[in-house]
Amino acid sequence: MCAVAYRGRESYASPVELGSVMVGSTVSQVVKSNHPLFRAGDFVLGYDGWQTYGVSKGETLRKLDPNQAPISYALGITGMPGMTAYFALLDIGQPQAGETVVVSAASGAVGSVVGQIAKLKGCRAVGVAGSEDKCDYAVKELGFDACINRKTQDLSSALKAACPKGIDVYFDNTAGPILEAVLQQINLGARIPLVGLISQYNAETPPPGPNLMPLLVKRALIKGFLVGDYQHRHAEFVNDVSQWLQEGKLKYRTHLRSKRPAS
Repeated sequence: MCAVAYRGRESYASPVELGSVMVGSTVSQVVKSNHPLFRAGDFVLGYDGWQTYGVSKGETLRKLDPNQAPISYALGITGMPGMTAYFALLDIGQPQAGETVVVSAASGAVGSVVGQIAKLKGCRAVGVAGSEDKCDYAVKELGFDACINRKTQDLSSALKAACPKGIDVYFDNTAGPILEAVLQQINLGARIPLVGLISQYNAETPPPGPNLMPLLVKRALIKGFLVGDYQHRHAEFVNDVSQWLQEGKLKYRTHLRSKRPAS
């Protein structure tokens, strides 16, 4: 999870303190337990950061079922990124069959799932990514209908060509120029789950925003999304996504890095 923290502005996550463990979700195996719900050998999802061992009181641990999906997926498609895609798209975006869904950062851990779920719901899925390889992955492997290379194509004309019926849902991972181009082509009653601000994360001051007049004219909904608000519905998400994976309706790519040999 990333957070934007301009000077003097509140963010939704605290920065990592110097000298502390780098934060991050972890898939671990229980070595020893005095907790009634966990026993040695169990695989669990936690938030122990980048370290070899961690100690937990158990409140934040979630037991993993290797029969539902590979346990490594709990850091991706059956974890926070997949949960973000699932709830932000379905609860805020509310895609309907025949509509057009556009997603930025389309080849990423969140965006790649968004496009596939949009297709499962009978929508036209259009991605925006930063290279031809990423666009090829979205279209040829994940089944997107189209993908725009934001670095080589003019966003406005490319969106018009890829979305001939306009845009009903824009899943926004980036804000910035992509949002600005999308707003000019939204349909009446469009919905925009605002999930990320990739274009702004390294900015020291807030960049100028797009013209929001189309939101008024089109009576569109734009709503911020934080995945932590949906933890109480985790079982619903895992059941659906695990079933789709087992049925081959969702594809997912993982990157595994082997341990460095001891020196």
